[in-house]
Amino acid sequence: MSMDLGIAGRGAAVAAASSGLGLAAATALAAEGARVVICGRDEARLAEAAAKVGHDCTPVVCDVSDAAGGTRFVEQAIEVLGDIDILVTNSGGPRPGTFASIEVDDYPAALELNLMSVVGMCKAAVADMTRRRWGRIVAITSLAVRQPMANLILSNTARAGATGMLKTLAREVAEHGVTVNSVQPGLHRTPRVTQLYGDAEIGGPIGDADDFGSIVAFLCSEQAKFLTGAQIHVDGGTYAALL
Repeated sequence: MSMDLGIAGRGAAVAAASSGLGLAAATALAAEGARVVICGRDEARLAEAAAKVGHDCTPVVCDVSDAAGGTRFVEQAIEVLGDIDILVTNSGGPRPGTFASIEVDDYPAALELNLMSVVGMCKAAVADMTRRRWGRIVAITSLAVRQPMANLILSNTARAGATGMLKTLAREVAEHGVTVNSVQPGLHRTPRVTQLYGDAEIGGPIGDADDFGSIVAFLCSEQAKFLTGAQIHVDGGTYAALL
């Protein structure tokens, strides 16, 4: 027997959802009856993604690689939906590299992509959520926040900053009926993982993006109203520490 998540008719904005985990989250939310707006940079790919999501999903072309882009996406989604009840923040990852290979000047763009874009999206959405006393923010980050990944120092650094911001925000808005959580994926079968690792055999478990999307949808549910400030690792057991 399926569980009714209680989000039918809710307005949901899902960033960077033309493929991968963003697309999976949008698909899961739409299947639960949410009215979904997605964004991406490529109009053709975005139209294909919206067709996959179905349920009258609306695509808007927007680049969320910085704070201004994140703000702009939420504003576009509000124009379509009227109100945003659910915000799923997401973006691509910065280029790989080590401390030795990455220059100091490479860090600001990575911080804009994986930290400031999240700040921009949340800033544009939170005030109305708190006014209506209902909101769900779910940030797709990375397992690298708990367990830094080799050759991904830019992502490790920027996403850790986003996690600190999200935790702080969660405490500030909890009394207003708004929850803020982050989901930290391990390796899933997505274009990003293929880009980083190619088709070589990956040592360890690899997840299904659709299953990940279902977890995001649950965090947006009525049943999850008392779950906030959490960082949930979805990694098939890859993370080995106790805490």
